Amino acid sequence: MFYHLFYPLKNYFSFFNIFRYITTRSGGAFLTSLILTIILIPLYIKWGIIRERISDKVPENHEKKSGTPTSGGTIFIPVAILSTLLWAKLNVLFVYLAIFVTLYMGVMGLYDDLSKLKGKEKEGLSIKSKLIFQFILSFIVVVCLYKLYPHDVVTKTQFLSFKNINIDFGVFYILFVMFVFVGTTNSVNLTDGLDGLAASTYIPVIGVFILLAYFEGHRVLANYLHLLKIKDIGELAIFGSSIAGAALGFLWYNAYPAEIFMGDTGSQGLGGALAIMSILTKQELLLPVAGFVFFMETLSVILQIYVYRKSRGRKRFFKKAPIHHHFEMIGWKEPKIVARMWIISLLSSILALTLIKIR
Repeated sequence: MFYHLFYPLKNYFSFFNIFRYITTRSGGAFLTSLILTIILIPLYIKWGIIRERISDKVPENHEKKSGTPTSGGTIFIPVAILSTLLWAKLNVLFVYLAIFVTLYMGVMGLYDDLSKLKGKEKEGLSIKSKLIFQFILSFIVVVCLYKLYPHDVVTKTQFLSFKNINIDFGVFYILFVMFVFVGTTNSVNLTDGLDGLAASTYIPVIGVFILLAYFEGHRVLANYLHLLKIKDIGELAIFGSSIAGAALGFLWYNAYPAEIFMGDTGSQGLGGALAIMSILTKQELLLPVAGFVFFMETLSVILQIYVYRKSRGRKRFFKKAPIHHHFEMIGWKEPKIVARMWIISLLSSILALTLIKIR
């Protein structure tokens, strides 16, 4: 909105030329989300009616967290969307698709959070129901991709650090996108188990894809880094910056000891935003590198289930899964686990950017 309102004024005041630059608008989007989230979260903490119910599947020391306000995503997801609409160009379909995906996942997460308030047990949506909703959305995303990209590009993805090598999945691209989308959204959700863990590890990862969107939208940088040049994809940097600012503002209150949790509203919304940015930038294969923490959390659950079923309930690979609960069970304190996971996330994100540079 601001671009369309203020950039035309450059003919009268040269100052307004700054609205031309994605870097300026990304910074504005980041700060808008950050400030609004920091202002609004305390009001939600005071008046929020959705409060945490502790599951019996987590360590016993989590019982003290019962009653903490949750579903903080109902604040920071709308804030991020508003910030995007204020600072991005409103004639770019990439932006609207990213907003739609994030909103869809956030609403699904909110329904899940509300469902957990009912009954004696903290159940929420079944795994089957979640997967159905996620697969439906991923199919919609694939249909949109065929409308947004040229025929010779739509089924391709960029292959890590190998220069000018793009993998063409052909007809299997639909399944590939569905796998990436469902895997990413659920991995962020699984990571949301300790105070500040999901938000702190998420910010470096989304930062990688903010930079990728900017690079791929910039003709000179895209050529220099041997990336696909995608028209208007740079506007996704503004969307990503809005998400990052909102996540950071939320982390201010979610850091140990948490005053609020993001709930599935937040974790599903953040997961959807990360998934769609990786898909739209054609950098899906970089996700396990940048998002190594999320990959590790998901893998720990898969290993736990496999060993448990293989041994017919006699053995477990970890004391408790996801892996952050295993670290709790062996005596690590919650702040130490979160800090170490954040360090790993930061290092893996730096590694992902390094892979791009050495193409």
